[in-house]
Amino acid sequence: MNRSVPSQQSASIDKPGLLQALRRLVPDEALLDQREDLRPYECDGLSAYRELPLAVVLPNTLEQVQAVLRLCHGVGVPVVARGAGTGLSGGALPHREGVVLSLAKFSAILDIDADKRLARVQPGVRNLAISQAAQPHGLYYAPDPSSQIACTIGGNVAENSGGVHCLKYGLTVHNIQQLKIITIEGELLTLGGSGLDSPGYDLLALMTGSEGMLGVIAEVTVKLLPIPERAQVILAAFDDIVAAGRAVGDIIAAGIIPAGLEMMDRLAIQAAEDFVHAGYPREAAAILLCEVDGTNEEVSAHILQVREILHAAGASEVRTARDAAERETFWKGRKAAFPAVGRLSPDYYCMDGTIPRKHLPRVLQTIEELSQQYGLAVANVFHAGDGNLHPLILYDANKPGELERTEAFGARILELCVQAGGTITGEHGVGVEKINQMCSQFASGELAQFHAVKAAFDEQGLLNPGKAVPTLHRCAELGAMHVHHGQLPFAELDRF
Repeated sequence: MNRSVPSQQSASIDKPGLLQALRRLVPDEALLDQREDLRPYECDGLSAYRELPLAVVLPNTLEQVQAVLRLCHGVGVPVVARGAGTGLSGGALPHREGVVLSLAKFSAILDIDADKRLARVQPGVRNLAISQAAQPHGLYYAPDPSSQIACTIGGNVAENSGGVHCLKYGLTVHNIQQLKIITIEGELLTLGGSGLDSPGYDLLALMTGSEGMLGVIAEVTVKLLPIPERAQVILAAFDDIVAAGRAVGDIIAAGIIPAGLEMMDRLAIQAAEDFVHAGYPREAAAILLCEVDGTNEEVSAHILQVREILHAAGASEVRTARDAAERETFWKGRKAAFPAVGRLSPDYYCMDGTIPRKHLPRVLQTIEELSQQYGLAVANVFHAGDGNLHPLILYDANKPGELERTEAFGARILELCVQAGGTITGEHGVGVEKINQMCSQFASGELAQFHAVKAAFDEQGLLNPGKAVPTLHRCAELGAMHVHHGQLPFAELDRF
């Protein structure tokens, strides 16, 4: 069973006329309109939601992108920009009466300026390819989503992606310096600049995380960092997931900011171990992966301190990676956790809520209780250092009612995050997956301002319509009530 999203457009689209006009703008092979050719574009990584577009356009020049956008703007046709399709919130879900604008052919690294520590790249460049190109200069690009081998920098900007090293080095928004975007009217704009600051409103930050609703990303200038002199990983096993959650807070409270601080529970551990044989302790209730980097002296001092903290927190085993190869193996298991868990069940639903670190122990316990309540197993894999949770709810979409039960369970998790003072997304975006929970996190006045920003860039609402920001009417229909951050229901208040 798969979800489809109702059309947001009421006017009938002249498909033959649209296709004829598009063929005048791009080569024949760059326009797809047959059902079998459209099928690969029907969803992104959230496969529970699927829809076929009217057409897919794969331009290879900025002039073609501009022309396609001008045409769609002129005739009122929705446009959904797409990168690699690895997103997990339905952000690249097509519109049934619209065009998918693929940026896959824009895959060139245009320039690496080692002196300024900048790389200028096209939106279709893979995340990992940036670091690979910068490595000969002793540099790398810090944000590293688990899908970095496939995901593209344009999509990373659209969703403000993070990764296992975002605790110390920040999200995409902290690691870019300039964007070139194309508006729905086909105008090319440059946001940001070559310096660390630029006058006017911070439109660079506004565009980052805007989920393709304000403009199409045409070029990205990213910041590069020197490769650390040394990086070392500690693996700590715990017999109690709540104790592991407390250990996260203990490390940060000691004044140590690890490069990465990740947690996996037993189900995720066993799945990853069976998949990549990373040497994880299979019977542990949870493991923490803590990486520290910097100079040799810094790393040596912090490794000793972290080991002491972990033992004091009740770790049953603490292991330091012996060399670079073992460090890579530890991370390989974590980064392969999502596909590894995919081997356990016909389907899984990946959540992406963020909470204050102090609430990790009790929120994890509550998720386990909800798992029992809904009768659905959960594997927890997440960026523990910044409280970004990724519960993977296992289900079978072929069983009647199971997808609906999964969605209800996921909604409870996201609402729990808001109630604990957090947010419904940390890096995957809202898309279509979390749009109802936006009604819980934001009041009507805030949502109205979001719509005002959208209208300033896209008055007709043609860019990625129906995503990320719900209408006030939708929230009224849901009967959703805004929940103030940090205000837990009375029944939950004593639990945290």
